[in-house]
Amino acid sequence: MQPEAEVPAGLSVSGVLWLVARHPWQYVARRWNYKSAALSSLFRAVLFFSVNLSAGLDAALAAMAAEFAFRFVTAGFYGALTQAFRRAEPELAATLAVMVLLPIAGHSMELALHWSRGTPRLAESILASVALTAFSTAFNVFAMRRGALIIGAGSRSLWHDLVQMPALFASFIFSWRSRPSI
Repeated sequence: MQPEAEVPAGLSVSGVLWLVARHPWQYVARRWNYKSAALSSLFRAVLFFSVNLSAGLDAALAAMAAEFAFRFVTAGFYGALTQAFRRAEPELAATLAVMVLLPIAGHSMELALHWSRGTPRLAESILASVALTAFSTAFNVFAMRRGALIIGAGSRSLWHDLVQMPALFASFIFSWRSRPSI
């Protein structure tokens, strides 16, 4: 089933928040973003494996498996939320909003999951994950504003999006380097 229309362009951050809060099924649940789920779960699993490898291979594999499963389910919803903000204005406010909202929700649950299962390098794992979220969320909003990593109307295949990544990444870095200081 094709997702319904996405959040209208030009809304303010508060307008998008209000719309998503009033219609979470339409703008989040039905727009579960498989691209975000696949990519985030892979990157996060590798991150947790790497950080926990010093605690032993079994610990690293267990942390990796837990993170992969957790992220595969949740990242699709975070991707839907990010996509909801992709056309909000002003662009910087929308980017900052998702850079704050997603980590609060996602990392609270992530911390509880890994604490309850006894991930050995918990603080380092969560800090690395938060840093990755800050960067990846800003990049995802940037890419989604340019039509990549989205689902629904106007979307292309994941493979097409991945082929665009080097150029999008270069544009993203350049755009942040050329921004005036706040």
